[in-house]
Formats: sequence, C-alpha cells, structure tokens
Amino acid sequence: MIPVSSWGRLSADPHHIISLNDPSKVGEAVHKGPHPGVAHGMGRSYGDVCLNPKGTLWLTTGLDHFISFDQNTGRLVCEAGVLLRDIQRLAIPHGWILPATPGTQLVTVGGAIANDVHGKNHHVLGSFGDHIQNLTLIRTDGGVIHCGPNEQPDWFAATVGGLGLTGVITQAEIQLRRVPGPWLNTETVPYANLDEFFRLADDSETEWEHTVSWIDCISGGGGRGLFMRGNPADIGRRPEPPGRKRTMPIAPPVSLVNRLSLRPFNLAYYHLKKLQPRQAITHYEPFFYPLDNLLEWNRMYGPKGFFQYQCVVPRAVGRDAVQAMLREIAKSGDGSFLAVLKTFGNRLPVGMLSFPQPGVTLALDFPNHGERTFKLFAQLDAILREAKGRIYPAKDARMPRELFEAGYPRLSEFMKYRDPDISSEFSRRLMGS
Repeated sequence: MIPVSSWGRLSADPHHIISLNDPSKVGEAVHKGPHPGVAHGMGRSYGDVCLNPKGTLWLTTGLDHFISFDQNTGRLVCEAGVLLRDIQRLAIPHGWILPATPGTQLVTVGGAIANDVHGKNHHVLGSFGDHIQNLTLIRTDGGVIHCGPNEQPDWFAATVGGLGLTGVITQAEIQLRRVPGPWLNTETVPYANLDEFFRLADDSETEWEHTVSWIDCISGGGGRGLFMRGNPADIGRRPEPPGRKRTMPIAPPVSLVNRLSLRPFNLAYYHLKKLQPRQAITHYEPFFYPLDNLLEWNRMYGPKGFFQYQCVVPRAVGRDAVQAMLREIAKSGDGSFLAVLKTFGNRLPVGMLSFPQPGVTLALDFPNHGERTFKLFAQLDAILREAKGRIYPAKDARMPRELFEAGYPRLSEFMKYRDPDISSEFSRRLMGS
C-alpha cells in the first residue's frame, strides 16, 4: 500500500497500486482486481475522483505509446496514458494541435476523456470529448467495449465525463485541428467590473478563438480583472522561448496564499499588467498552460493542501450569481492569486456527466482552513443552488450530494453504465458506491 494524493494535497491515504503497461494484459489485470479499483493517470484532478483509499488504483501512465498519426487528416490514435504535452509536441510541428486542452498539459488522454476537460475556446470547439472519434474501454468482467459518437453512442456518452466509472480507457482516436504553428496573436484588456467583462466576452466570441480572464477575487463584488484573448498566428519561423521550468521545492509550514499576501499580490498583478503592451505574439505553452512553468506549485498551499471551487451558472443569472460569490469571497478574506472567469459556448455537453454547459464559469483555489473554508463554501453553494448551476467534479472534494444530483440531471441514466467493481472516493461520497 502506497500513500497517494490528488493535486489538492488534502490527503495521502494508502492505495494498492497496479501499473498497467501492456494493453493486451489490461483486461486480465482489472479482472483480477483486487476490487474495487479505479484508473489513475497523473493525479492532476484536484479532489477525489482519482482516489480510492485502501483500494486499488490502476496506474495508466505506462500506456504511453502512439499507435498512428495521419499527417494529412490529423487523426491520432494513442494509448490512454499518453500526455497531452507529448501530443502537442508531436503534432504542432506538422501543423496540427489538440482542439481543446485544460490549463495543464501534464494530464493523460484517459484522464482528459474521463473528466471531459475544457479549455479557453469552448465557445468555438467545445470540450475534449467533442473531438474523440472512438475509444476502447475495458470492463472489470473482462469485456471490451469500442464506442464513439457513431458506435455505441450511449456507452460513449457515459464514458466521456464519466469520471472513470464505466471502465478503464486504454486507447482513443482523436481528431486534431489545423494550425499554422505554435504561436498566437494575443491581447490583454483590463476591465473594471463584471459588466465590462461580459461585454468583452460577447464581443470576442466571433473574432477570437481563445478567451479567458483573471479576476481579482478580493476587490469586492465589482469584479475588476484582465481579459485575455488569442488566435492562432501564421508568422513563420521564429525561435521558441527557452524551456526553463522552476519547481516549488518544499511545502512551507503554512500556506503562502493567505490574507496578508492576497491583497498586495492581486493589486500589483492587476496594475502591472495594465502597464504592459496589450498586444503580443505568444507561444502556445505560456498562453494555454501558464502554471506548468512552476512544477509542484500546489505545494505553496502548505501541509493542509487546498480546495478548488469551480462552478458554472446559466448566462441569464451569471452576472448576479458571480457578483454575489465575489462579495462572499471578499468578505471572507480568503481567495486565490489565480481566479479565473470565462464563458462557455451555447452547446450541449458530450457526456452524461460532462461539466460544461452554456453559461459562465468561475474557478478559485482556497487554502484549507477547515471549518472556516467549509463555511464559505456553504455560502457559495447557496448562491449556486439558487442559480441552478453545478460544480466541476474534477476539481471537487466536498460538494453536497443534493447539489451534485441537482446539477447533473442525467445521473440516473449514467448509473446504468457503471462498472460494479469500479469505485472512487468521489463516487462513494456522492453516488453511494
């Protein structure tokens, strides 16, 4: 038994680890157990969807081979343990890129499918699952299911965003998208309040592929921030930025994100960015994955770890709900250096339990201060409940069961496709098994 944490570092409970390295032997390995088990990739989920304390984790990072790549069509077939980073580095020199990626490229293909991750361009290209052509799923009874949008679509809809609970994904075919190279034309626009944010978001939807904003979560309900947008750029060859990365060496004895550091940092960040040039040519890595330049950055929250609260609310009530949440956060004195606010496009989600839905999403990290933090979450939950929004399972470690059930109306339909010998801390907490 080996202690395993998720990215939030809220626990380090013992797990029985079984490494999956040979695709032909995955069926035998998951059938033998011991059960219950759940697939585990890079462990970059913030909460407990990738944890199974005192149970089995099937480690998929050994399934890391490319199977085929058609440079004419952009069709890529790979094993589920391949990292998004390695796909980008393979494909971009040939004029292709992943259509949708989250805020880190250090996640596996299987994890990206199981959480149906989204990026900064949901209003244009949807989420990760929108670009999966087919996948292979191994059940614990030894059965093999091949599914996709046009083959056993019900199994596909249950597995995309299905949190690893329908089986172990071993392989996927992905349709990449054409790009002229690794560069983007980007623009950063300061905004003073939420009305300006929504105007920028609406005005940018037709002309800009990638949109996202940093918001000052402790400036009160006003919501000042920095709106960032980008488009792929055809600028020919130019030297790529050096690949130097730093590592947070240790977890400090207390969180570096606290009431003393938050206000001066957010104030300085906002005003310094306002002084910089609005337009730039930016490499895709710092634009898509800014935090990947600081490895193990989750350690900055100290030994107690941190929570992330990411929710989405319908656009009709988005301004009022986000403003109410920001007021509660500012009143609490807690919050994040990196609070993210962005809009989702008007499209239906791919999976039964996929998180993205039309509306606006707010994401913030909170140091774990125990009851003080849970009291704030209860206030945010009340706002979310009234707005009829939902919380992102990949980021969650504490949402109430009734909020999960209300936010995911296809849950009862999904339960028909669950593998009875697959279970996680998340599923036991919110689904009962």
